[in-house]
Amino acid sequence: MPIFEESIVTAVLSHMNNDHPEDNLLIVQAFGPSDASSVVMTTLDHLGGTWTFESEGSSGELTLPWTAEISERAEIRREIVALYDAACEKLDIVPRPH
Repeated sequence: MPIFEESIVTAVLSHMNNDHPEDNLLIVQAFGPSDASSVVMTTLDHLGGTWTFESEGSSGELTLPWTAEISERAEIRREIVALYDAACEKLDIVPRPH
């Protein structure tokens, strides 16, 4: 049984893909192929998030774990921000304020 209702997952994915596509790109480039492009967050659950991407003419998928198992909607934002901050650190990019 899913932890989060489908409407919550859909809302988060829509927000990430429409309002934060550059964050999705940074996350995948930091923890997946550095030349990734066309990045889309495709799903999430209590354990982590998944992104699809194009890299060197082929498609790929990257699933990253959260820092801890989550169960509340507000924790999704916290975990995505943590991934964004870690990606910026790894890529030596100054993160924008949250």
